[in-house]
Amino acid sequence: MSFFAQIITWINVPMNGLGKFLLAPIGVLPGWLSNTIISAVVGLVLLIIFKYTSNQRAIGMVRDNIKANMLALKLFKDSISVTLGAQGRVFRGAGLLLLHAIRPMLVMIVPVSLLLAQLGLWYQSRPLLPGERTIVTMKLNSNVDSPWPRVSIKSIPGAQVMIGPVRAFNEREICWKIKADNAGRHHIVFQVDQQQIEKELAIGDGFMRVSAERPGWQWSDIMLHPLEKPFGPDSVVQSISINYPDRLSKTSGTDWWLVYFFVASLVFALIFKPFLRVRI
Repeated sequence: MSFFAQIITWINVPMNGLGKFLLAPIGVLPGWLSNTIISAVVGLVLLIIFKYTSNQRAIGMVRDNIKANMLALKLFKDSISVTLGAQGRVFRGAGLLLLHAIRPMLVMIVPVSLLLAQLGLWYQSRPLLPGERTIVTMKLNSNVDSPWPRVSIKSIPGAQVMIGPVRAFNEREICWKIKADNAGRHHIVFQVDQQQIEKELAIGDGFMRVSAERPGWQWSDIMLHPLEKPFGPDSVVQSISINYPDRLSKTSGTDWWLVYFFVASLVFALIFKPFLRVRI
């Protein structure tokens, strides 16, 4: 798992740069419009990838066979033997279509996952508004019997600490309640024994890239939270998270953006399919 964590960490560096540049229009467009445009482009690109990574000829033969058997079901509906045989061949054809889709899916799964991680930075949470309060949580990487390091917030530009640090001994967590003051992209600086550690803090209105967590050395966490450098496997700190508010929208809000993205991408792919002569 450490190998995968390292690979994803390396990949996230150029992806963050590309995401900042290519997805910058999200910061100025209405959420529904930006997600719709991105879904249309992704639907078109994935359709092209599917066309050139799948066996289009074989898919065409399978689909023609399914159509023939569907026609047989209508013409010979009074014959039980013909009906059962045609139904069996239809189900067999559906299974073959799924098998033909495996190779394109394997090609697309990694780039799509990386793209979704970048989109999640924009849509999954919204930044804090000036005056809002939230919880910052640092999780330590050790067992409950290990000694606690000396931890404090050395500086917190754009915000102020209201309560904390508060320790949750069983969870090995240290929490602070902070209040946002000034809009901007800031960095909270923590003092952990002799080491200084930073966590990004986003304050403002509209759309900003929001990193809800600086992850630990787990490949899945690094994939979901790509913006900040993960903590190493031997780090005293396992992760630092900020409880950002949900973004309220059915097209570009928390969790809903993902549903809208997949549905819109599918719709646009179906629209483009006849023009590109793709068989699915």
